[in-house]
Amino acid sequence: GLHRAAPGSLTTRAAPALLCAATVSAAALIAFSTFSAPAPASLRSSAQMSRLVNRTPLFRGCAGAAPVASRRVSNPGGVSRVQQRVYSAATEEKQTEAVRKLVSMDELVSLCKHRGIVFPSSEIYGGYSGFWDYGPLGTELRKNIKDRWWQRFVTQREDIVGLDTSIIASPSVWKASGHVEGFSDPMVDCKESKLRYRADQLFFAKVETEDGKEVGYVSVLESGDMQKDAGKKTKKLVKEWMKANEITEKPALKPIELKEVADHPELIAKIPSPATGKAGDLTEPREFNLMFQTQVGALADESATAYLRPETAQGIFANYATVQRASRMKIPFGIAQVGKAFRNEITPRNFVFRSREFEQMEIEYFIPADDSWKDFHQQWLKDAWDWLLDIGLDESLMEYEVHKDDKLAHYARACTDVAFRFPFGTQELLGVAARGNYDLMQHQNSSKQSMIYRDDVSKETY
Repeated sequence: GLHRAAPGSLTTRAAPALLCAATVSAAALIAFSTFSAPAPASLRSSAQMSRLVNRTPLFRGCAGAAPVASRRVSNPGGVSRVQQRVYSAATEEKQTEAVRKLVSMDELVSLCKHRGIVFPSSEIYGGYSGFWDYGPLGTELRKNIKDRWWQRFVTQREDIVGLDTSIIASPSVWKASGHVEGFSDPMVDCKESKLRYRADQLFFAKVETEDGKEVGYVSVLESGDMQKDAGKKTKKLVKEWMKANEITEKPALKPIELKEVADHPELIAKIPSPATGKAGDLTEPREFNLMFQTQVGALADESATAYLRPETAQGIFANYATVQRASRMKIPFGIAQVGKAFRNEITPRNFVFRSREFEQMEIEYFIPADDSWKDFHQQWLKDAWDWLLDIGLDESLMEYEVHKDDKLAHYARACTDVAFRFPFGTQELLGVAARGNYDLMQHQNSSKQSMIYRDDVSKETY
């Protein structure tokens, strides 16, 4: 967010999301050489394989990257399905494009596991939902992402300094920021299957004929194919409805419009559960706080309750005045942090994209209290976009998503995401938000400690 007066931030769940995007863009380049078949004659030399892998900047310097890509695993049976589809391409460019389009999420997850990039945590015990371990290549890849980000936005700039705050902070920090009261997602339960869903990621549609007769409702989980899934369920629902009402001629239907369950709790009794397909199985939406609780100290009572940080931003805000004075920074300036964050996601999914433990790479950039925030906002969007291209992401899979006014936080002036088209749909990769001075004012009012900044040159007070 960009913070006016004590004003901004470039915020992203960058490590897991970027690792996922980088793997979509990059692992596809080595997919055909890392599956269990010998490389084609044109790609068999170690030098050629090394060049192929090293075309992706984030794999450069990964110990073992080139050997893995050039390794030939015995498979007398022939060539894998992925290779058969890709090897027909005449040029390297066509090969890259073909792999980018054809590698599915399942194949990508399998590749990451078998080549030591990412695999489920505690896998020998059946895994642990929402948690992932990074193997030899994944560790190097993630380190490269963080190092390249830090070098570009901190080391090479004179207006940004670094910070590393503790994972567990005073509970007062999270009370002041609003996380204790308001950091939650709407949740619904399936009474029969006992599965839980985020109500804002569960969609439904009313199915009715063109003459207004109600056929029923269908529900789908958010995904890149949810419109197609809704269409399939609609066909099944119509068949059942026609049979039950002894209708022989298929009726013309109105177009189905998917809506969030969270926005229409009054219809919950009519919406079928994704697990059972039955209406009436879902509970009323209720708020579920996403922060992990723990106890600090010898006593396990309410006074010992603490939280694993759900974001890195609040550590920056709480230390704003101390960092500014110690580093003698002048507005505009930024504070950067890379570190772990934890969110007790209701339904972790989509590989490492939505997990319960992840890393954020964040900048809070503080700007003058005037209308120049729009220029800063656009510049940060451009800088972020250019950096994503520099590390090897495929620009054809990237786009901007501007938040509408009714979707903004009450204190935000603007927010724009850089979104990426993953195999599971288009999702946020990073966001740039103009947040104003809301966060610093919250901590100043709660702690009774001054967050005021005085510019010795302009004599302005922020």
